[in-house]
Amino acid sequence: MRSVHSFDQARGRLFIYLPKGRVNLAHAPKVNNRLRDHGAHLLGLVASAPYNRVVPELPDLAIVADAFHAALAGRRVLDVAAPGPLTVRGTPAEMSALVGQRLERFYRRGKFLWLEFERDRIAINAMLTGRLQLAASAAVKKPQKTMFVLRFGAREQVHAGVASWTSGATWIPDPDATPELRYRDPTQMGKVYVLPSGVDRPVPGSGETDMGPDADDPALTLDVWRARIRRHPGELKNLLRNQEFVAGIGNAYSDEILHAARLQPFRKRGTLAPEEVDELYAATRATLCNAIAVLRERVPPAFETEVRDFLAVHNHGGEPCPMCGQRITQTEAGGFTTSYCRHCQR
Repeated sequence: MRSVHSFDQARGRLFIYLPKGRVNLAHAPKVNNRLRDHGAHLLGLVASAPYNRVVPELPDLAIVADAFHAALAGRRVLDVAAPGPLTVRGTPAEMSALVGQRLERFYRRGKFLWLEFERDRIAINAMLTGRLQLAASAAVKKPQKTMFVLRFGAREQVHAGVASWTSGATWIPDPDATPELRYRDPTQMGKVYVLPSGVDRPVPGSGETDMGPDADDPALTLDVWRARIRRHPGELKNLLRNQEFVAGIGNAYSDEILHAARLQPFRKRGTLAPEEVDELYAATRATLCNAIAVLRERVPPAFETEVRDFLAVHNHGGEPCPMCGQRITQTEAGGFTTSYCRHCQR
């Protein structure tokens, strides 16, 4: 696990995850000075977190979405609590209005998690340090820095769309249990958006113009991929991380995809031959599919953790490449780690 060594470094990394349109702290002296006054505290929170710099990506969130839908859909909200009100975008009255509504669907879109109730919705953007816990009941001790809690009642009905891999799982609460969804976030960087029916509250970064198709969407065919990639220039790693190109891929899995495709992360998209464009597509689908299969076996019931030790190259700088045995190169730039094999990737 790599750590953050200075407030300036932490500030830079925090800014990376701010939604579009937020002020750049480097050019806002008043805000910058206030944050510097609290820099040691913020730095400690980020650096001491056991998941420091492990940002949830599509495979991580796909597991959470499947599991929480299987565990909570068909149950009505019994209670709502917001111990960390700065995390929640919504009024107390709007939160109270969730009580009594049945959860119809829990799903992922890009790096956002969505809860659809009978009338209202919730969107969760965990960003860097937000994590979700599924507790069998309110009696289970809450983690520190729990910022938002939904307590559910007994299951009224089983909803369609439950992922087959969750069938028979021992971590799914009993039908008559009163489980809790808990959102924990030590830095309060992430946000929970309460979206009442009829209220137009923006969720930055979640609009259809902000995101391309999900990287694992069956509708993202090879032909669609070819057409979309022509519209997005630049380096390949940045291309994969660009949510407007395809949604859900971040720093870690962009490294994994490029290693599987045997392409250099800093190579320009315009230099790719047609067959390399196709190889990148195939590597994207295979890498994400394989990761999801691994995480289904290894994550539950600790959904607040991110398992990354099975990755081939990301954060394995200096270790042998699993393909060729040569040493993996690792660089740090802009608060991001990039890991790749100079020998395998062209």
